[in-house]
Amino acid sequence: MSFQNILVDAVKSHFDKDDDKDDLNPALSHASAHASSSEDPSLFSQALSFINQRKSEGIDSDDIDEEHAVNAHRRYEEGGNMDSKDFGAGAAMQALKMFTSGSGESTGAGKDKNAFIGMAMAEAGKMWEQKAGRGEASGDKQSAINQAAEMAFKMYLKSQMSGSEGTGGPGGLMSLASKFLK
Repeated sequence: MSFQNILVDAVKSHFDKDDDKDDLNPALSHASAHASSSEDPSLFSQALSFINQRKSEGIDSDDIDEEHAVNAHRRYEEGGNMDSKDFGAGAAMQALKMFTSGSGESTGAGKDKNAFIGMAMAEAGKMWEQKAGRGEASGDKQSAINQAAEMAFKMYLKSQMSGSEGTGGPGGLMSLASKFLK
């Protein structure tokens, strides 16, 4: 059995635990810290419930359309209509950019999956508000935040698989960022 297969099995067993359902709850405080002051926190808690449900169904970290993610982020910055999947991909890319540049968290201790997912949810809310104000948003805000949480979670899982020497975490996200943010 290869080292990568052992790592994949370890990650899967970690996320398959029944008692692990609340492990994303700290993402709520990160999302609230990065969100606009008028943001409804129930949007974030509903998104985390969505992710917990998706985790039980099995989230595939290889199911990331890199080109779509980069294009969605570009469309947000340059203008154009966006749907829920676009918001999710664009917000996760923005969070990845912020997370790896250090602009989202001030300490290394805050650089974990909860910080990353929280930042992505907050960015999706901000993006949706901006685009909706210009008539460039389709779908609802909750779907956009759900998609951002799922995309960020997938990116984090992928970084766990490709982290330097199998360590994942912030080093793995840096590696993933260099691939996405060329």
